[in-house]
Amino acid sequence: MTDQTQTAAAAGTAAGQARLVAIPRLAAGGRWRVEAMRAISEPMLLWFTKGQGRITIAGVTRGYTAHNAVFIPAGVMHGFEVGPQVFGTAVFFGKDCPIPLPQTPQLLRIREVHAQQEVNVILDMILREMNSDSPAHERATRHYLGLLGVWLERQSVKAAPEQAKPDAAKRLVARYTALLERDFRTGAGVSEFAAALGVTPTHLSRCCRQACGRSALSLLQDRRIFEARRMLAETRLPVGEIGASLGFTSAAYFTRAFQHLTGKSPTEFRKSV
Repeated sequence: MTDQTQTAAAAGTAAGQARLVAIPRLAAGGRWRVEAMRAISEPMLLWFTKGQGRITIAGVTRGYTAHNAVFIPAGVMHGFEVGPQVFGTAVFFGKDCPIPLPQTPQLLRIREVHAQQEVNVILDMILREMNSDSPAHERATRHYLGLLGVWLERQSVKAAPEQAKPDAAKRLVARYTALLERDFRTGAGVSEFAAALGVTPTHLSRCCRQACGRSALSLLQDRRIFEARRMLAETRLPVGEIGASLGFTSAAYFTRAFQHLTGKSPTEFRKSV
């Protein structure tokens, strides 16, 4: 897809509510929307065409660059950098996507020019059908999304021999982020999460630093504060109610924690978005 097309691309279809969004637009409401740890309820493919940065998936950080395809299944915690020179397309497959897709995250370095061209053509055709009012355009969209799924499967199989198997530390961090995504609203701390995983908080944090350069506490705080920002930006719920829904024991404690991590009080942040 051309950068011009990507800049304008944000389309949906009744065919499973699939969407194509230019990657820079994902951060239009603030870089925290893509950089903070969070999970979404539908599978997503990121196709980077320009720029570079780091992406953290299931607690493991790796670099990405142009012609990298990153697939993230629904419910997998992730966050990635979006600098001013990063371009590409994000494909959201929809919550009830019938297309066969990988069950595990994939970071694929697409070196073959014909494979790069192939995915660009498929994305262009998906966008064209999404924006069309021609007969059967929704069915055509579904078929092109199916072709995208086939392309992704073939590239995943081709890359499998080069994919390093996660070591024990990375497997533990993946389990931690999955548990964190499920229970971050409960008010549980790192000690409770570590106990549920059968390890000490020190060992858990050591593994997190090894896998992504951040502590277990940092990942937990990032997930909670992302959700707080999202609720402050997208709802009119009272600040105290938002804090309570995220496990904070009082509105004052929530305000102090939010301000410490973002530099703004919840009320100031809400006014700024």
